[in-house]
Amino acid sequence: MDIRKIKKLIELLHDSDVAEIEISEGDDSVRISRGNANQVTVYGPRVASSQVGTPSTQESIPISSTEENQTPSGHQIKSPMVGTFFRSPSPDSGAFIEIGSTISPGDPLCIIEAMKMMNQIESDFSGTVIAILVDDGDPIEFDQPLMVIG
Repeated sequence: MDIRKIKKLIELLHDSDVAEIEISEGDDSVRISRGNANQVTVYGPRVASSQVGTPSTQESIPISSTEENQTPSGHQIKSPMVGTFFRSPSPDSGAFIEIGSTISPGDPLCIIEAMKMMNQIESDFSGTVIAILVDDGDPIEFDQPLMVIG
């Protein structure tokens, strides 16, 4: 892939709200992601590595329970779009909901800003808010769990 194209992709990523982009051209693939506002990371093509050793000498490392997903059980409210999560309608207003709030279908839960549009997300379930899984101002992905209702 041409270095000028890669530089152009970095500029586009820097000038937008997009956090990550991956482009493939034939056998070449470039993945560019932004960790924070001042950092841009470029990942080159993936190269298969050969393993050294035999199966009898390799160890498997078990995943500890702290590394597993610790989301409480209940009805998950998921994001219908990619955007930025906000718990209140404006910075000087209180949050729509708190942990322990009782909600019913149609109650406002949060706002997701997508493409400079503020989209109010309403409850499709009644119950009590058990957990809020994202922080105010966090970027969110499509179908990402936002909160748990019990």
